[in-house]
Amino acid sequence: MAFLSMELADLVKYRPERTEPDDFDAFWADTLSAARDAAPATLRAEDVATALTTVSVQDVTFPGFGGQPIKGWLVRPAGVEGPLPAVVTYVGYGGGRGLPHDHLVWASAGYAQFVMDTRGQGAAWSVGDTPDDGPGAGPAYPGSMTRGILDPATYYYRRVFTDAVRAVDAVRAHPGIDAERVVVAGGSQGGGIALAVAGLVPDVAGVIADVPFLQHIRKATEITDEFPYKEVADFCKTHRDKIDRVFQTLSYFDGLNFAARATAPALYSVALMDEICPPQTVYASYNHYVGPKEISVYPYNGHEGGGGHHVPVALGFAASVIG
Repeated sequence: MAFLSMELADLVKYRPERTEPDDFDAFWADTLSAARDAAPATLRAEDVATALTTVSVQDVTFPGFGGQPIKGWLVRPAGVEGPLPAVVTYVGYGGGRGLPHDHLVWASAGYAQFVMDTRGQGAAWSVGDTPDDGPGAGPAYPGSMTRGILDPATYYYRRVFTDAVRAVDAVRAHPGIDAERVVVAGGSQGGGIALAVAGLVPDVAGVIADVPFLQHIRKATEITDEFPYKEVADFCKTHRDKIDRVFQTLSYFDGLNFAARATAPALYSVALMDEICPPQTVYASYNHYVGPKEISVYPYNGHEGGGGHHVPVALGFAASVIG
């Protein structure tokens, strides 16, 4: 594997034009208003007995898109009184919320961690428990990227991004959480979701986006043959007459347009040999991000990014924004 696409000196200056629909803000304002009207921000939590002694775990459910129930984990340091700062975590493509012992780092550092299940996923590499009951019938390539893609109203990520915003709403309503000290975080798809939330919820305390997916989407389909972007390319290969509609829909979900609205402090990471989320797409997002920002660069890594080496960086960033 070799360095992809552009030299680092060019990447740090790469700031392509954004494709933004005229009604982008109205679309998302209406979407979130409808979701909030459908159900109040509540977090139904049940204690989970585990063999873990340093953390407490709750199995939680909150209302997402259309008020539909979305699952999650709330993991907190055992025996510590709140209200605690919180990290709302979104999961990579194909995965679900996993198992409680998968999520120990943040609680071990003194934070509450809320892990959102991703609707309709959770069978590829970590288990999930939330079905996708939303609209989106029609032809789709296997996977989630093209589900309902011919109309932004029915597109899969409209539901996911709305779920993610409502996760923040629900966490903030929890009496054990300090509502003013909430960071959103994730890697790959999770990083893309976190950036969308940062663009839609202006007062989150910070965002951690590791090798984020769903950035500069059309360019990604042109410069990588890897999935999940290849799902879109293969859909367009078959539906030759619908390419313009596909990318018009995706413009409502492209991370560049959320980055241009996000003002919370941000920590990005990028891997220069990443064939799944090419560095060109990550830098496009980073360079459009309007809030305070920093980026960790891993030159010889692929989509694993910084891995364990990046954890102390993320912990240090969280300490700087939420204590």
